[in-house]
Amino acid sequence: MTSTRSTRRINAPRAAIYRALLDARTIEMWRAPVGMTCQVHELSAREGGSFRVSLTYDSEVGTGKSSNNTDTYRGHFKKLVPNELVVEVIEFETGDSAMRGEMTITTALTDVVGGTEIVVNHEGIPRGVSASNNVVGAEMSLEKLAVLVEATPTNDLPDSRR
Repeated sequence: MTSTRSTRRINAPRAAIYRALLDARTIEMWRAPVGMTCQVHELSAREGGSFRVSLTYDSEVGTGKSSNNTDTYRGHFKKLVPNELVVEVIEFETGDSAMRGEMTITTALTDVVGGTEIVVNHEGIPRGVSASNNVVGAEMSLEKLAVLVEATPTNDLPDSRR
């Protein structure tokens, strides 16, 4: 199992980004890499809370981990530090042993001049997942997150406490 790290500077406050990391409707708008759509089936945004998410390729070209063109995973929030840290533990729903195993995604937010630096670490990536593809997908998702939170007034973003 391998690890990857992706970093992005976003011109938005930490609080706005943190809210976008924990709201189902907002996650559906940014979590899927380009060429995929996201569906949040369930999400309990609290420490210990569970979630289930599907990422589906827009075309039949993609090879999914859970079905022909879908990656479905479930997990829980291991640690939440408001406006600073989100630690998720996920596992793909799959019959493929190369795609099995828990992966930890740690998202850290820190203030930088004019915005926030977001660092995403994926640890324990299953052996069947390409580390380079994981980085590309994470960076695409971070780009979509940046566009979303930079274009949305802070008051219009969902409140993650709901």
